[in-house]
Amino acid sequence: MAFHSSSQTGETSKDVGVMRKFIRKLFYSVFILFSVATVVFWLFSYSFPKPEEILVSDRTDEATLNAIRKELKLDRSLTAQYFSFLNDLSPVSLYRKDELPQVPKIILPVGEKAILLKLPYLRRSFVNGQPTATLISEAFTGTLVLALAAIIIASILGIVLGVLSTIRPGAFWDRFILFVSTIGISVPSFFSALVLSWLFGFVLHRFTGLPVVGSLYEINDSGERVLAIQNLILPAIALGIRPLAIIIQLTRNAMLDTLGQDYIRTAIAKGLSQRQVFFKHALKSALNPVITSISGWFASLLAGAFFVEYIFSWKGLGALTIHALETSDLPVVMACIIFIAGIFILINLLVDLLYRYLDPRISAES
Repeated sequence: MAFHSSSQTGETSKDVGVMRKFIRKLFYSVFILFSVATVVFWLFSYSFPKPEEILVSDRTDEATLNAIRKELKLDRSLTAQYFSFLNDLSPVSLYRKDELPQVPKIILPVGEKAILLKLPYLRRSFVNGQPTATLISEAFTGTLVLALAAIIIASILGIVLGVLSTIRPGAFWDRFILFVSTIGISVPSFFSALVLSWLFGFVLHRFTGLPVVGSLYEINDSGERVLAIQNLILPAIALGIRPLAIIIQLTRNAMLDTLGQDYIRTAIAKGLSQRQVFFKHALKSALNPVITSISGWFASLLAGAFFVEYIFSWKGLGALTIHALETSDLPVVMACIIFIAGIFILINLLVDLLYRYLDPRISAES
């Protein structure tokens, strides 16, 4: 019983340690998001034209100009605007009752003001007056579909080719796969996008039928909104080439390392077939670092599709951010950057938890 109690105490203390580490990482992530919001606000507040200059024409009188400044809270000092910006982003905020933002919220009245428990308020676009959160949610669907398609292509082909290259290390196919994957790592996504759009969308368009530009949905001759999967093929391949190359090499290295383990030699000595050794024993152990890499790359693809989306005219976060930069739409630019930073932080937290689950040694070392 004493041994059982000691074992339970050890397990409890390890769980508490892991929980403390996770909470510490959570606070660290909140601090990073706060730092990103601070840098974004001050950087763009000084580098962008004044919002009222974008919204008005030469004939606008001073009274209208002052009304616009007051509505957008631009009649305050930059420091006051900064704290108002943080108040909008914070899930726990303090507002005057006549200034409550249009977001899902729980209101706790405090005299003439109210404490709000709410979703972050990302304000409205200066250009079209739409809520920035609405613009981001619409654009994020396109980016999410593109990133998912790219990572699925990269994962399936990367694992298959990585395993094939380890069947006969040093043979022609192994060297060829390594050569192609090395080129894939070296080529940036925007260059791959340019080459693929020119080759398959322009030169070979008569044979492939693939368009150079297009989005997930199109309007047909009847005025209906229809799904256009063919528009997804080229941008997904262009975006997936670099993670594909890295997954190939990571799978190959992990497989070669696993195949050198004692238990694999024992399985071979017992007379198991090569297929059983590769897929039932070696691949299962080798997939841990590969899955972690795939998770990390998925976060990168969500945030790194800017130029690929721009080249293929794909409607997503990248296209939205670039358009907002071109039109000096400050709220949209800041909201997109903060949203992308939030995605990175969230996925990194999930990857950290996944890694601890897949590899118990991480928890033990902690």
